[in-house]
Amino acid sequence: MAIRRAKILSDAEIDALRVFAWNSRKPLRNDVMVLLSVKAGLRAKEIAALTWCMVLGAGGEVGAAIELSDAAVKGGRGRVVPTHPDLVVALHALVADVDTHGPVIASERGGPMLPVNVVHWFARAFRAIGIEGCSSHSGRRTFITRAARKVHLTGGSLRDVQILAGHQSIDMTQRYIDGDTDAQRRLVALI
Repeated sequence: MAIRRAKILSDAEIDALRVFAWNSRKPLRNDVMVLLSVKAGLRAKEIAALTWCMVLGAGGEVGAAIELSDAAVKGGRGRVVPTHPDLVVALHALVADVDTHGPVIASERGGPMLPVNVVHWFARAFRAIGIEGCSSHSGRRTFITRAARKVHLTGGSLRDVQILAGHQSIDMTQRYIDGDTDAQRRLVALI
């Protein structure tokens, strides 16, 4: 039986998801949730467990990296993910409206959002914008696939993508990466 993987998102689909977030009841929070998925590669569990102390620097400013604690991640091995510029802007806007002693993604009642609620939010968003085959994991797969395709431009390797994803094995990271038939054609033409 084939494993069904969450769809990789195009730029237009990410834009549509962000527009949906901006037209919701909690626009800043929901936009940050989308960006944590597509620009930091966080799982639903990690988005729900993220606290401001993992995001803010010692001076209370949005840090250069998200420092995920062992308790926040799958497998209990924390990791550090550099903060994408779009995410920095969104976090700056959100931090002005919230209590920085709690969760970054708070529920309607102010406590941490449960991972299942993050999953349901993404499912509702994808359904509302009419994109099929997507789940809360689509942003993470998009992040990992895009990172893998561009890592050579930075002098890095697939091992760097593995570390950013928080995978114990490179095999798991490779399962996340979608192939690109156009790139394959261009590659063969170079041989």
